[in-house]
Amino acid sequence: MSIQIVEIPNHQNKVRLRVAHGHFATSHSHINYYIDLTMTKHRLSEARIAAEELCGMYKNSTIVDSILCLDGTEVLGACMASALSEAGFRSMNAHQTIYVVTPEHTSGSQLIFRDNIAPMIVGKHVLVLAASLTTGFTARSAIEAIRYYSGVPAGVSAIFSAIDECEGFPVKSVFTVKENLPDYVSCSSHNCPMCKAGEKLTGLVNSHGVSSF
Repeated sequence: MSIQIVEIPNHQNKVRLRVAHGHFATSHSHINYYIDLTMTKHRLSEARIAAEELCGMYKNSTIVDSILCLDGTEVLGACMASALSEAGFRSMNAHQTIYVVTPEHTSGSQLIFRDNIAPMIVGKHVLVLAASLTTGFTARSAIEAIRYYSGVPAGVSAIFSAIDECEGFPVKSVFTVKENLPDYVSCSSHNCPMCKAGEKLTGLVNSHGVSSF
């Protein structure tokens, strides 16, 4: 089954959201759109633009010591770290820099940090960065891990978000359901209207992309 990707520009027409309509399953929900964030995550020019937009949503009073990258957003995280540093955002680090880190996942989907990475979390103000947030499950796990390692969550950012808030933090995103994809649906597999209507799955989606049937 072929997947037709269409592009949706953001409000400034600088970054484009690539989506495909269908019936897709993630590990936490069923969705009616596959959000393809490959280019924004891996193309430097797009990552820089997205980073500038995200960084502009934070006030200069925000302290950011580390950026915790989820879903393969390391390139975007590095661009955000550079933009935040240039904008004069305060850092509590002795070296006055921003760390860009990636968690390790256990078989039970818990996030852990090895001894060589943990110092970049312990006592640091950590900004959570995700590719997309649909249920917020992954971001909540990240915030729990930051607190477990005695870090301080500083905020939640994403390229695309279907939620406005996560663990008390407003979600800052380049694209939102309300502004860019108002008919987007995310629901549990047990309450999926597409399943109840007998609509077969178009594909399986995870942070690496989509596998179509």
